[in-house]
Amino acid sequence: MIPRVQRLLLSAVLGLAFLSLTGCMKDTDHVMVVSSADQRLMLLKKGQPVATYPVSTSKFGLGDSPNSYRTPLGRMEVAEKIGDGAPIGAVFKSRQPTGEVIRIDAPGRDPIVTRILWLKGAESQNANAYQRTIYIHGTPEERNIGRPVSFGCVRMRSADVVQLFSTVGFGADVYVSPRPLNEAVKEATGVTVPPVAPPPAASVTVPALAVR
Repeated sequence: MIPRVQRLLLSAVLGLAFLSLTGCMKDTDHVMVVSSADQRLMLLKKGQPVATYPVSTSKFGLGDSPNSYRTPLGRMEVAEKIGDGAPIGAVFKSRQPTGEVIRIDAPGRDPIVTRILWLKGAESQNANAYQRTIYIHGTPEERNIGRPVSFGCVRMRSADVVQLFSTVGFGADVYVSPRPLNEAVKEATGVTVPPVAPPPAASVTVPALAVR
């Protein structure tokens, strides 16, 4: 007979081995920080920024009340990853591919496309996130990325969400903050990054003076 302590240790080792084989080990290398103020998502790996993407959070503001269509604040985790291998623009309904593929900025269309990272709340302020089906996902409305136009989720361009999806694993932390991105990253991870540069000013064409 194996002593109880040895049985427990063996069970723990086998459990970790199973999680590793099934790809369900928590991703502790990657952290995503979303700033609603700057409408940006920064991906960090082991404390080092590796990518920054424009996103869209909710047009209804921030919060986690059921049926509020707001984007929840605070720390969440990637609970499920859906859509691996799907083509750019693949449409999902209730997290199932419909078989339809639509092009970027297709007129009159606003479905969830390409990839889904389903988030689970890790704090009381976002405890409803999973039940509310809060995702990071692709959108065909890429012309609106960079502005708060979603219905609670964090929207991304399809090419960007494919890259993010392929990089982060299950359990990776996602922090959503109302602060500017550099402040949000510092608050969430302790890492100092420069502020997000403002968009370039629109060029103004000055009409030529008429020759009299």
